[in-house]
Amino acid sequence: MKSMNKDLTVGKPEAVLWKFCLPLFGSIIFQQLYNIADSLVAGKFIGENALAAVGNSYEVTLIFIAFAFGCNIGCSVIVSQFFGARDYGQMKTSVYTAMIASAVLCVVLMALGILGCDVLLRMIHTPEEIIADSELYLDIYVWGLPFMFFYNIATGIFSALGDSKTPFVFLAISSTSNIAVDILFVTVFDMGVAGVAWATFLCQGVSCVLAVAVVLGRLKEIKAEGHIVIFSWPVFKKIAVIAVPSILQQSFISVGNIIIQSVINSFGASVIAGYSAAVKLNNMVITSFTTLGNGISNYTAQNMGASKLSRVKEGFLAGVKLVWMLSLPLCLVYFFAGRYLLYLFMDEPAGTAIDTGILFLRILAPFYFVVSAKLVADGILRGAGLMRNFMIATFTDLILRVVLAQVLSKTVLGATGIWCAWPIGWTVATALSILFYRRGPWESREQKKIHMTAEQCRN
Repeated sequence: MKSMNKDLTVGKPEAVLWKFCLPLFGSIIFQQLYNIADSLVAGKFIGENALAAVGNSYEVTLIFIAFAFGCNIGCSVIVSQFFGARDYGQMKTSVYTAMIASAVLCVVLMALGILGCDVLLRMIHTPEEIIADSELYLDIYVWGLPFMFFYNIATGIFSALGDSKTPFVFLAISSTSNIAVDILFVTVFDMGVAGVAWATFLCQGVSCVLAVAVVLGRLKEIKAEGHIVIFSWPVFKKIAVIAVPSILQQSFISVGNIIIQSVINSFGASVIAGYSAAVKLNNMVITSFTTLGNGISNYTAQNMGASKLSRVKEGFLAGVKLVWMLSLPLCLVYFFAGRYLLYLFMDEPAGTAIDTGILFLRILAPFYFVVSAKLVADGILRGAGLMRNFMIATFTDLILRVVLAQVLSKTVLGATGIWCAWPIGWTVATALSILFYRRGPWESREQKKIHMTAEQCRN
């Protein structure tokens, strides 16, 4: 089986980072298409309330996605360890253990979703005019959780085996199909918000079945000696040690976003609709920067393991240069032409919804230069194993945004105060991340920590 691993410890850092991150950018484009398709079709072909309902529900779905993402990371890391050690028996046991544990977790989350989503929607003050559609969307979404979970497990296994091309192909086909089926169900069959939800259900289902089938076929090709254990508690513990912190981090961020959503909901359906469209555009940018940060984490980890600490500092400068090259056109487009991008989601060229979206983008866009530098520094902190510092910066940003959104929204600023919370949180957290980076073991005064940190990376 051909390895697709890349040696990031040689070559010019800027060139190395570009080559390593380019496939990641390709995948994230299709992932974001998948995420915005429902809102785009709902707003364009159904109406403002439908856009608000899907956007309102999206914040709840992020909790489920956090759990699926954690399972993906836990499975991928452990499977890759055994694959690298050529222990194919334990590798297969890890795959089966991850699938069984994920299935149990998925059943629990489905039960909670079926019983509790309507309660959660009430708790976040969902307006009456959109609550029925929000409940309908989430009910259908929850029944599709097994597809999302097992698709994530499959992509984690592909990554562990050094294959980034296959999940990219599945994601590209699934994302484009989702848009087509969304439009078909809404315009031809007139299914409304239910059509948007069922389109996601079906496209995720097909992708999941194909991905799992290909994974199981790959596993059959790998010969292992002795009896293969289907479920192992020791292996489960190894997976949990990695998966649980990832789940907690993502879940806390999702809960914070839900609290902010509850503040936004108090301003009515039009403001919710404008925010729902604009935040999807904003998330495309932030997710792209985060993906580059993940690539820098791998770059940092390899160079720390090789004790090439000077390359880490070069990597930071190269990484900042790359994200600022991206930030410039994105900032200009969102600030000056955001209105035309929002038209993709809305039919009305004027009104509260479109004005809300434009203001949101204009307040946040100039600060892409700030938050992108934070995500580069965060990537280095993660790659160096400095998780405590990384978590401090991440939660500082989250807590500031949640608290300030509630406080500023009650002033004369109103809803505008909520949007102002983003740049304040980003700026403070960026200062912390860069401060932590500057105190890293690659600095001369911290040379005593070099060998210890390098050894941790190897392990």
